Amino acid sequence: MPAPTRLIKKLCGVELFAELSGEQLDWLIETGDFRELVDGDALFREGSLADAFFVLLGGEIMITKMVAGREQVLARHLGDRLEHQFTGELPLLAGGQYLASATAVGPTQVMVYAQDAFFEMLVRCPQVCRVLLPVLAERINSMERQAGSSRMLQGLGLLAAGLAHELNNPAAASVRAAGELRQIVPELTAAALRWGQTGDEDERALIDRIQARLVQRRPQDPLAAADAADAVADWLYARGVDEAAESGSVLAEHGADLAVLDELAAGLRPVALSPAVEYLIRALRAGALAEDATEAGRRVVELVERTSSYTNLNRAPERDVDLHEGLEATLTLMGPRLRGVRVRREYGVLPDLKVFPSELNQVWTNLIDNAVDAMGGAGELTVSTRREGDHAVVEFRDDGPGIPADVLPNVFQPFFTTKDVGKGTGLGLHISMDIVAQRHGGTMEVTSEPGETHFVVRLPLVRPTR
Repeated sequence: MPAPTRLIKKLCGVELFAELSGEQLDWLIETGDFRELVDGDALFREGSLADAFFVLLGGEIMITKMVAGREQVLARHLGDRLEHQFTGELPLLAGGQYLASATAVGPTQVMVYAQDAFFEMLVRCPQVCRVLLPVLAERINSMERQAGSSRMLQGLGLLAAGLAHELNNPAAASVRAAGELRQIVPELTAAALRWGQTGDEDERALIDRIQARLVQRRPQDPLAAADAADAVADWLYARGVDEAAESGSVLAEHGADLAVLDELAAGLRPVALSPAVEYLIRALRAGALAEDATEAGRRVVELVERTSSYTNLNRAPERDVDLHEGLEATLTLMGPRLRGVRVRREYGVLPDLKVFPSELNQVWTNLIDNAVDAMGGAGELTVSTRREGDHAVVEFRDDGPGIPADVLPNVFQPFFTTKDVGKGTGLGLHISMDIVAQRHGGTMEVTSEPGETHFVVRLPLVRPTR
């Protein structure tokens, strides 16, 4: 340890202690533990219990945090700068774990104060608070901004993954339908030409009427559909119709039965039956493919609308919305996270509310994401809504292991997390509570026991004027 006179000089060079008396400085020297570190030495590790406060006297400390499996540099504290020459105060005051890791960069000197000594310091040296508290507020705001940005990026990642997942099926269906249409259109043209040359006016009118009745496909039980296709194919084969198996499958899919077949036999000459059926099945097939492409396009438009509903694109940050619209958009776009989860919806009747929809969607995302984590990716999540007096209530209920009773009172506190290192900032529920309470004048509550956890959000139907 340096000589007391030299150490006092170092302490006086720290903004935190610049206004202290000689007696206070002597106490700091007696109480603190002077340490000299080499490059790479750790002061503390993310996730470890916060038990000390560190004052930088010389050298450099690098603050890092695990984010999505990668170490991210949050800050660098330099001993030759007056501002921010200390670290570790925030988790001590919050009574939890260190939120990041602190590592020495090159030769570094620090004074270490144990938890009890830190709190005694605040009493013995009230001048310290004038420096510490504004820095503390700035650091909390900075971490909230970083957490918000991280949540935004995470939300964008979920959005991109969910959108890609949901767009895959309609996009594939559209490509398939377009490819088959490209193949069938020339066949339909040739079949129409042959039919036009074969059928007379009455026969063409008959086929037009039957085609109009068979436009809509009829969903059937697979076994019943196979039996119907076989029956139609046998009927056509017995009458010498080419491609009887393919024709039977298409006609049966569109609801053709023996009554329709008898109508064909009664209204067509034997020579016209095969060209008529050839034209009819290709026209029905082309119509079905066009319907598939249209449905796929409609699904893509619906997904884009839900994406817009989720993000709101910041064009109208506060507006009247149907809460169910945001809940559905969130559930849709979190599809990849919900693959192993059964989602039950118990929606009541709610009026539109004037809210900040993109912010509430962030709340829904946080609560759903936490529920999935709690259930280990598999279980049942129930999302319910109802009206209670002059409030709209949104409830999320999961069948995970529950939140321990000693942990439950702390879940909304900033920087409190039960997740593994690198998987949580401890700010998700805190930010969600802020959005609900401060931005919307509502409340958020949680109850939990093994096998059932409830998060209940209450939003006023009419927000009071501030």
